[in-house]
This record gives sequence, C-alpha cells and structure tokens, in this order.
Amino acid sequence: MLFCALFGGLAVLSAFIGLWQFIAALRFPLHRRVATGDFTPGVSLLKPLKGCDPSTRNCLRSWFTQDYPGPVQILFAVQDASDPACNIVRELMSEFPRADARLEIVTTLIGANAKVSKLAHLEPLARHPYLVISDADVRVPADFLSQVLAPLRDSKVGLVNCFYRLANPSTAAMHWEAVAINADFWSQVLQSRTLQEQDFALGATMALPAGRLAEIGGFTALADHLADDYQLGRRIVRNGFKIALSPVVVECWDPPMGWGQVWAHQLRWNRTIRVCQPLPFAASLLSNQTFWWLLLLATSGAASPRVALALRLGLLPLFAWRMLQVHLLARRLAGDTRQASPALFALFKDAAGVVLWAAALFGNRVVWRGVSYRVGSDGRLTRI
Repeated sequence: MLFCALFGGLAVLSAFIGLWQFIAALRFPLHRRVATGDFTPGVSLLKPLKGCDPSTRNCLRSWFTQDYPGPVQILFAVQDASDPACNIVRELMSEFPRADARLEIVTTLIGANAKVSKLAHLEPLARHPYLVISDADVRVPADFLSQVLAPLRDSKVGLVNCFYRLANPSTAAMHWEAVAINADFWSQVLQSRTLQEQDFALGATMALPAGRLAEIGGFTALADHLADDYQLGRRIVRNGFKIALSPVVVECWDPPMGWGQVWAHQLRWNRTIRVCQPLPFAASLLSNQTFWWLLLLATSGAASPRVALALRLGLLPLFAWRMLQVHLLARRLAGDTRQASPALFALFKDAAGVVLWAAALFGNRVVWRGVSYRVGSDGRLTRI
C-alpha cells in the first residue's frame, strides 16, 4: 500500500508535468512570421561538413536559395579533401555562380571536437558582422535568414536559435527517436522557459553577432567541449545578453538508422544533458508519465479489489492521453497535418527512456561520428 500510494503520487505529478509542457507548447507562436522591416545586415554562414547522404544536396541547396536581400557569405569546411561532400558543394557553387561561397579543407584539428575545429577555421574568414552556424543535415525555408536575424535588432539579444524536427523518420528506430525530438524535447524547452530565461542554445541553427562570439574567446574556447552549442549559449548569457527563440522550425534530414545507431545517438544526447545540467537531468525522470503509471499499475494489487479495478481502468485513458499528446505536439511542430505521427511509439519511448536515463546517469562514454570519447565532469571530451 505504501508503494502504491507513492507511485500514485508520482503518477499524478508526471501527468501534471506533461500537461504543463503541453500548454507551454500550445502557447508558443510556432511557425509565426515576424515583420523584418529594413534589417538586412550582411551575414556569414558557417557550415561544417563530414560525409553525405541522399538528402545532403537538398539541405545545402536550401541555403543557396534564401530569399534574403542582404549580402550572404557561405563558408563550408571539411576535414578531408576526398570527402564526398566536397563534390556536392562544388556542384552547388557551379549551379549558383553568383553566390559568395567557399570550400575550406581543414586538416589540423585544434581540439577533440572536430566540428568546432572546422568552425574555428572558418571564423576568421567570415566578412560580415552577423554569423549563422548550422549543422550539415539542416534544411531551412526560403525566408529563414530574414526571420532568424530579426530578433538581433535588439542589442540585448546575443543569440537566436530555433526548434528543429526530424523530418524523415524512415525506420522504426527513427520513429521512436521522433517522439523525443518532435514531441518531447521542444515542449520541455518551452516548459523550462516558463521558469527562467533560456540560458543555453539549441545547436541545429544559431545566429549571433560576430562580436558576441569574439567576446567569449571564439570557437577556440569551445574546441574540447561535447556540447559546444550549450557552452556558447551559456557564455553569451553570462556576458549579460539574452537568447531569443525564433518561431521558425528547421528540418533535420538523416539517413536511415537502425536501433543501434539511434540508441547511441540518444545515449550521447542524454549524457550531454546530464553533464550540462545534472540536477534537471536527474529530475527529468519525474516527467516520464508511462513509467510511473506502469509502476502504479504493478502495485495496484495491494489495494482493495474495488480500488485496484478503478486504478487499472483509470490508467487506460491516461495512456491514451500520452499518445494523443505526442501526436498533437509532433503535428504542431511539423505545421502540417499530413505528416506521420510517432504516437504509436510514445509508450515504448517512455519505457526505454528509463533505461537510457540510467545508462546516461552512470556512464561517461559517447560515440560521435564513429569515434569514441570519454566525457569529463566539465563536459570536455577525451578521445578513447
């Protein structure tokens, strides 16, 4: 009875947290466009690349076709001249000969984070006062630059980021991951913003004045960190600036991945969060609705038969609500009701999430781009 009461209380708490996240997500003006006026400063796009897949060309092409009246410089960096991404970049540069684009081969790494090493190489080549940093697999709408730069008219804003979604979950494992990315993650970020100002950055795409980056020591200062986006945002906030969240949503297009690849990706993500925010990560288990409901269901036999039956029947609509919640949040992030919903994987994601949480809590090894690293307590990487 004691455990039944305890799990009952935690089940109610998790349901409340889930409702809180859902309401915060509904209140945010997702996909809303803002008037940009005459704010069209020059911007340099920094794009680190490694390898390619069938979606790489379209993702990179979306940056060449921006409907932006200001000057745009596009800087690409790869580590190996034989990288297949080089051919795609050169073909796009030929297709858009008037684009101010350049491809750099970065053979020397300045730290354990290869992505940041490439960004550090591109940083001094940027000619414009504003920078946009974007991952290789990101595809953006044509008005992205106009929208993401608009908040920087406010001199108090030091960085702008936006939400991203997994646009092409093509395997069962990726549909499972889509619950975490397309439903839970962005609603959890908005929930945290109801408690305090955002003090970290979301790394898929970030825009900032070049001066703000220089003030924190540039990318060189982040070269050994796993969560370079988190560190970038934290340091800008510590310098007295705000992080703005644009309502524009970008798309991440990934190649098909199996269970092992997705598990490694999720484990790295969870260990990153644990290192960056240990207390919020430890408390995140409280929001796992399915886990606490299942524990309540398992201990309900200790109650009287009538109470036990009521608990079991009462949990059925809660499980249905969790699936509906995931369905609605994923559709809202997509902005298109025709998009596939990951709702069928919601309960499984929650159950497996407990194992991920425990694995992230006690381990410090991550695999990133096929390379194994050990993550220190300060978030720094050591290659194994």
